[in-house]
Order: sequence, then C-alpha cells, then structure tokens
Amino acid sequence: MSTAVITVNKGVFRGFNLRQKTLLIIGFTSLLLLAIVISSVGFGDESLHTNFGSKNLNPSPEHPFGTDWMGRDMFIRTLKGLGSSILIGAFASTISTILAIILGLLSSAGKIADSFIAWLVDLFLSIPHLLLIILISIGFGGGATGVIIGVALTHWTGLTRVVRAEIKQLKTQEYIHISRNLGKSKWWIATKHILPHLIPQILLGTILMFPHAILHEASATFLGFGLSPHEPAIGIILSESMKYLSAGYWWLAFFPGLSLLIVVLAFDMIGENLGKLMDPKNAHE
Repeated sequence: MSTAVITVNKGVFRGFNLRQKTLLIIGFTSLLLLAIVISSVGFGDESLHTNFGSKNLNPSPEHPFGTDWMGRDMFIRTLKGLGSSILIGAFASTISTILAIILGLLSSAGKIADSFIAWLVDLFLSIPHLLLIILISIGFGGGATGVIIGVALTHWTGLTRVVRAEIKQLKTQEYIHISRNLGKSKWWIATKHILPHLIPQILLGTILMFPHAILHEASATFLGFGLSPHEPAIGIILSESMKYLSAGYWWLAFFPGLSLLIVVLAFDMIGENLGKLMDPKNAHE
C-alpha cells in the first residue's frame, strides 16, 4: 500500500519543485484530517442506532467497515472515534505546548530556575507516560476531561527540552548581550527576542506531539481508564472487538486499528514536511 502511494505521489507531483511538493503534501494531508473531524461532527448520535437485525455483517458497499454485535455501522463509529481522538489530541497538545513555553522561558530566568526545570523534566520522563496518564486521569475523574489533562501533563517534556536548548543557544547571541547592557529586563528579552525565534520549533513540536497524544489516549481508553464506554472512541472500539475476534469478526478491530494508524502517520507526515520547509537548506528549493 505504501509503495503504491509513493508511486502515485511521484506521478502527481512530477513537475513541481521540492517546496511545492512539500506544500501539496501538507495541504492534502491536512484536508484529510479536517474531513475526518468534520465528518465525525456531522454524524449525529442517531447515526449510531442499534439494529440487531443486521449485526455482525461483513464489510460491504452498504457498510464499508461492516457492522458490530449491535448492528451499528462500523464506518461511522470509526469516523466518530477518530474525530474524538483528534480533538482530544488537539486540546492536550495545546495545553502541553503552553506548559512547555512557560517552563522553557522560566529556564532562562537564571541557573536555579534552569536547574529546577531540568530536574522537573527528568522527573516526568522517569515515569512511564501511560502509567502517569492513567493515574492523572483517575485523579481527575476519568472521561474526556481526565484524559485530556492526563495527556497534557505528560507530553510537555520533549518540547520543553527543545525550547530550553534553543534558549541557551539564543542567550549567547550578541544582540541579547546588547539588550542586557541597555538595561532591558529578563522578561522583556524573553518575550521580544527569544520567543519569536522559538515559533518554528514550537509549531513543529506541537504537531509532532499529536501522534503521541492520540496513541496514548487510545491506549488509556483501551485499558479502561480513558473515555466512558458510551462515548465513541477508537480505544473503546478496539477493546470491545477483542471479545469477538475469536469468532471470526476480524473487521471489528482491523479497520478501526488501520484508520488510527493512518491518522497517526498523517500527523507524522505533516510534521516531517513542515520540518523540511523550516530547514534552510530546503526552504528555497
């Protein structure tokens, strides 16, 4: 499948330079993800009505992903689950990014603050993400709110490290020393000189955070510590399908799992191509 996609992409993008190809890939992938979210919102709860007369049907033109043990259309369930995962990932990644920016800027306040931020990052990295997400989610009552907070409070570490390292490099620049000599405060330097230079790294780090957030949300939900069973979620769909795989109902897990993988790879593709655009070597090709 991946070989076919690459072959098609080469044919479609022939005649474009590297920058145009990269922009087209980002645009196409973003439209795909946006279409999933819009479709998931467009289907109301009535679209998931039960129909025991058509339960456990094989994939067909009428039901592309088949139906489950309650006669619900698996294509619609999968779309709604993917939409929920993307929205949860968006909220969690935004909160994590804000935390990373704040902590990264605080690290520039002095050696004590920098040491504390470094210790805090190492502390959170020493605990397995999934375990910490489950504990935080339970502490906040579970459900979508608990999962969002759990994912948000565990995914800021990588971006904080990037921001902290970039700030250390920027602080050695001559214009920073000039601002200090002119009497500018640390906060003024951080917001006027340092923060604008961090925007590309922050944007890229936020997008690359999405796949991890989505997978961890699905994992926590799969284990029963995430979204409630009545909510549409890929983790719940996959968890429920485990009971029916031995009976030969393979489509209950195959299509939702494949769809989740495609969404995760789509975010990775966007992040990878944005990285190419931000690379000075490729920016003007």
